[in-house]
Amino acid sequence: MNIILKKSILALASLAVFSLSSGAAMADAANPKIGFSIDDLRVERWARDRDFFTAAAEKLGAKVFVQSADASEARQISQIENLISRGVDVIVIVPFNATVLTNTIKEAKKAGIKVVSYDRLILNADVDAYISFDNEKVGEMQAEGVVKAQPKGNYYLLGGSPTDNNAKMLREGQLKVLKPYIDRGDIKIVGQQWVKDWNPTEALSIVENALTANNNKIDAIVASNDGTAGGAVQALAAQKLAGKVPISGQDADLAAVKRVIAGTQTMTVYKPLQLIASQAATLSVQLARNEKPAYNSQYDNGFKKVDTVLLKPTALTKANINMLVDDGFYTQAQLGK
Repeated sequence: MNIILKKSILALASLAVFSLSSGAAMADAANPKIGFSIDDLRVERWARDRDFFTAAAEKLGAKVFVQSADASEARQISQIENLISRGVDVIVIVPFNATVLTNTIKEAKKAGIKVVSYDRLILNADVDAYISFDNEKVGEMQAEGVVKAQPKGNYYLLGGSPTDNNAKMLREGQLKVLKPYIDRGDIKIVGQQWVKDWNPTEALSIVENALTANNNKIDAIVASNDGTAGGAVQALAAQKLAGKVPISGQDADLAAVKRVIAGTQTMTVYKPLQLIASQAATLSVQLARNEKPAYNSQYDNGFKKVDTVLLKPTALTKANINMLVDDGFYTQAQLGK
């Protein structure tokens, strides 16, 4: 009897160890748990992503746990660790700093949790999947929009956050378009700077200093998103140059769209947030259920070639801004029309 009892105890212990080690294999496939770690929900764009993602995931039977790092890498690491301890099946991450999550993601993978890099590619980590709009293409669109409005002159390049890999992809796209103009002397880059945390106030200060250094002789600004464009436009307005200096953006933030309509911002790039959020929700649920998502690209993040879903962005100017109303992104009333 004692031998049988001992064997039963050993069998149960082995089963317990297997259950702990297999992690996601024991997930509730019908109702997976998804953690969504977001860089900063104080930014309009990310609040929209959260709402679209949560709605799409819940329709697929998932439960979503959302956390906002409020632009703090330490807070984001702590929050991801909390999601690991809660036993989620998948963690979707919009990284604040794409370079510091290697060990945290290693812990997630040890626990059998799948990891999705959302919009921004996490570097040097064992990420299962990446979903984003084609950021190099976004950069090309930004430069093309400004060049079309001002094909010659002094250009200033206003980058994104130096900790965000997307900022570097955008710059690659921008330079792909600008290089031929630079090489033949039509365009001169009179300055370029990254904007910490994509902060509009810092962008304002940078452009103020650039205008002073160049005696206001800046003919165009390639800004990497709508927030930094807003800071730049504020600096231009103080010198009565708003609307006279072409400037790009991206995200189709409401304030930026109003600037495009008013003529103080040349263009923005529309990335339908409902599209990326719903596709990311589908991707996450598929990973939780050990299904094979439909990838269309791969990106090398320094650790591996990450399976990727790339989505197509759209350049917006005053001419096609009504697309946002047609898509239900904004109402005519919101646009002040």
